[in-house]
Amino acid sequence: MASKTLLSTAAVAVLALAGGTAWWLQARAQAPAASTAATAPATLVTLATAQQQDVPVTVSVNGSVVSLNSVDVRPQVSNVVTRVHVKEGETVRAGQLLFSLDARADRANLEKARAQVQKDEATLADLERQFRRSQDLLAQNFIARSATDTVQSQVESQRAAVAADRAAVQAAAVALGYDEIRSPVAGRTGAIPVFAGTLVQPATPLVTVTQLDPIAVSFPVPEGQLQDLLQAARRRAPVQAVVPGRAAPLQGVLSFVDNTVDPQVGTVRAKAEFANPDQALWPGQYVNTRVTVRVLHGAIVVPVAALITGPAGRIVYVVKDGTAQPRKVELDYTAEDRAVVRGLQPGESVVLEGKQNLRAGARVRVERAPAAAPAGRASTPPRKDPA
Repeated sequence: MASKTLLSTAAVAVLALAGGTAWWLQARAQAPAASTAATAPATLVTLATAQQQDVPVTVSVNGSVVSLNSVDVRPQVSNVVTRVHVKEGETVRAGQLLFSLDARADRANLEKARAQVQKDEATLADLERQFRRSQDLLAQNFIARSATDTVQSQVESQRAAVAADRAAVQAAAVALGYDEIRSPVAGRTGAIPVFAGTLVQPATPLVTVTQLDPIAVSFPVPEGQLQDLLQAARRRAPVQAVVPGRAAPLQGVLSFVDNTVDPQVGTVRAKAEFANPDQALWPGQYVNTRVTVRVLHGAIVVPVAALITGPAGRIVYVVKDGTAQPRKVELDYTAEDRAVVRGLQPGESVVLEGKQNLRAGARVRVERAPAAAPAGRASTPPRKDPA
């Protein structure tokens, strides 16, 4: 019995010793990170302040310059060119004479049609006089009514002939007008492949007239921005075109959004219209375009360099009372070196440089910019003070 009691006592002692050892190991392994951070030296960092401001959402893509009007001028009849009135690369106005064709045959046809009108009008006048005399004779019962009806029918037939002759005159005038080829739009002429004496046909291109002022820029916009783009088009939002070699971008307005989305690339085509008096934009030229589709009002903005991307998402280190704490944030939009985030309050300080050496609860000291030295005194080197 005594041996059993001794064994029980020994077992209890062993269990107590093992429990105490396990507790000591666990307490040592789970030592607070804050105590370690408190004993570690302060990390030198630079800070940025979260600011609340309105941020424009801008879409920046490459676009191509296109003309609002570009017309291939062709003759409407087969004829011979008698004179070319313009030069290649010349700026022309709408309605300006470009080419003259041989008009002798068409002019003769017009004179012939006019002469036929005069002839038939004279015949009509004679028939109308005969009809009036026949009516007088019918009233006195000297002729039968059938004779009067016959003359009346001749008068109406001759009136129709005169109307046809006048239509023929108009047709001849139209044909004569085809011998003068005028510019349908204002613009700049291209290459002219014909000369005086060239026989041209309706399939022969004479010149291309391209409108340069105003002009348009066509560019694709991701379909994710479609609704914002439609709203921007309704208010004719401003669009900028960056032209290589020019210091300042050109200013235009959003004028058109296509009615379909290209399913292969997931973009919708848009156009912006630009005034182009100095011809800075040229058809076929590639330019970078920027359009502001909407504005984020009251957004919280921090530098992009303050964000840390990890497996759990994005965080920033917020500094308060000399220590840095990680804060999870949601990224809404980036513009150049700025980031619009959710999860911060205006005025909070975030770590900009030195964040790679931080962990939760770490002490920090802030690198401050040197103060401006008074006149006549040398400036002192920058101080590094704790936050």
